[in-house]
Amino acid sequence: MDLFSELDAIHREVALDEVEGDTVRVLLRRRYPTAPEDLWSALTEPDRVVRWFLPLHGDLREGGTFQLEGNAGGDILTCTPPRLLRVTFGHETSVVELRLAAEGEDTVLELEHTVPLAMAGSAAGALFVGPGWDGALMGLGLFVRGEAVGDPVAAANSPEVIEFNRGSIDRWVAASEASGAATPEEIEGGRQAALAQFAPEPDA
Repeated sequence: MDLFSELDAIHREVALDEVEGDTVRVLLRRRYPTAPEDLWSALTEPDRVVRWFLPLHGDLREGGTFQLEGNAGGDILTCTPPRLLRVTFGHETSVVELRLAAEGEDTVLELEHTVPLAMAGSAAGALFVGPGWDGALMGLGLFVRGEAVGDPVAAANSPEVIEFNRGSIDRWVAASEASGAATPEEIEGGRQAALAQFAPEPDA
């Protein structure tokens, strides 16, 4: 895996949206070499999701619920194949929206995760979720290209992916700084928390 090309394939933004009532918005954008219908299938069909992310269970329809095994679950608020999926993620005020758009023979995926400022603390709260989403979008890219092999959960703990996570954290620090909505101290606190979660030092 070319770590730098995988990291650079993702566009990242962090913003504090005061119009929506003090909401921290994390936005990721990445292009995939497949049609929207195929990418939608990879994002929503349990037998495909498990091959690049986590086991997926639930009443998978608009108005239903979902659960990612060992991770978050929530309500399915909007489901418009193959363009728009909007769900709560772990909490009713934590909302993830996936938007798919055809661009030539490719599909551009936008993932937007919004949480109240009170939950995020500051724009540096992006560091609690951004690296995890980077890893998911990277895994999806490997799957779409036919390169994903083995257990994605085990792969997430490999030295190669830990190194990817460190690069991801650096990029989310830069995005948080660019937002102008977090202090240096808040960003450093977020960086340390992200390192502990996504790139822990090996046991001595």
